[in-house]
Amino acid sequence: MTPAADPASPAETTAAPTTAAGATGAAPGGGAAPADSDLVRAARGLPVRRTPVWFMRQAGRSLPEYRALRAGTAMLQACQDADLVTEITLQPVRRHGVDAAILFSDIVLPLVVAGVDIEIKPGVGPVVATPVRSVADVDALPPLEPDRLDFLATAVRRLVAELGPTPLIGFAGAPFTLATYLIEGGPSKEHARTKAFMYAEPEAWSRLLDRLAVSAATFLRAQVDAGAAAVQLFDSWAGVLSAADYATRVLPHSRAVFDGLGPRDVPRIHFGVGTGELLALLGDAGADVVGVDWRVPLDEAARRVGPERSLQGNLDPAVLLADRATVDREVRRVVAQGRAARGHVFNLGHGVLPETDPGVLTSVVDLVHELAAG
Repeated sequence: MTPAADPASPAETTAAPTTAAGATGAAPGGGAAPADSDLVRAARGLPVRRTPVWFMRQAGRSLPEYRALRAGTAMLQACQDADLVTEITLQPVRRHGVDAAILFSDIVLPLVVAGVDIEIKPGVGPVVATPVRSVADVDALPPLEPDRLDFLATAVRRLVAELGPTPLIGFAGAPFTLATYLIEGGPSKEHARTKAFMYAEPEAWSRLLDRLAVSAATFLRAQVDAGAAAVQLFDSWAGVLSAADYATRVLPHSRAVFDGLGPRDVPRIHFGVGTGELLALLGDAGADVVGVDWRVPLDEAARRVGPERSLQGNLDPAVLLADRATVDREVRRVVAQGRAARGHVFNLGHGVLPETDPGVLTSVVDLVHELAAG
């Protein structure tokens, strides 16, 4: 969820229903409670009333009301303001009628709250003041204390009350992706320093990911205990790894995050970019739902993942910038291919692009629901 920047995009229309759950106040999926929503049911492989749909990075990015609210407030500051978190999270639910809200936050937020000096620079992304380059640097990382997450619990409780039967998805960054930011010192295309550290310093690497797994689990527990109905673990950059390296050097730590939820009975979604060769492994880490980017068709992804897990995805975000006929055709294709999975949550293959017309997102929601109804 870490945006490199929040640039202004072209003028957009601003139609918005009056309640978080849609113009009528009913849950988009028709369920009486989040646990019976189409999102949760699809994640568990149960029958649904219609295919649930939400969008990664729907909380912000393309919405003019988001940019107006965020004006003058830094990203990481906004993420720690319970009032802003609540309103920004609700905005796309009101506007688009999506079947779930995703908590407005940032994957580096647990590190920042713990005391790591990180700044999100416009046009760049998260920049770490003191990168991790040694065992001593790993040991110097401060732990995330649960009592520092009161703002988060407050925001989640408010959201759950506002959303009613519409589920709230909590999220955290996976250990590997957080490690890339800490080791590289910021965004990277090759992640060369990260992989070199992983190969050359196996004990320090394992210790680092252990610490990050504890932090991510702490962050997720705070959200679930406050009422989040599902969680998503973002391993944005896991696709740079071979399947063998992921299986031996990363998967155990991602599994530790999910295991850290203990008996909390919420669906667990696991997503990464460029992870076509890792899809089965992402499920093995403890996911109920495997997120798929746009590179692998969902029917093929279903074959790779197997019948025990649902899928989420996977419209290419760039398609939303095309003409309406193209958008409709691609949405229909994704919905049709998603029927091969145990359960299907319609989403993009990554986040909403900032220049996306919000009206197109609303039309996609309507079309997915119509197709499912038909």
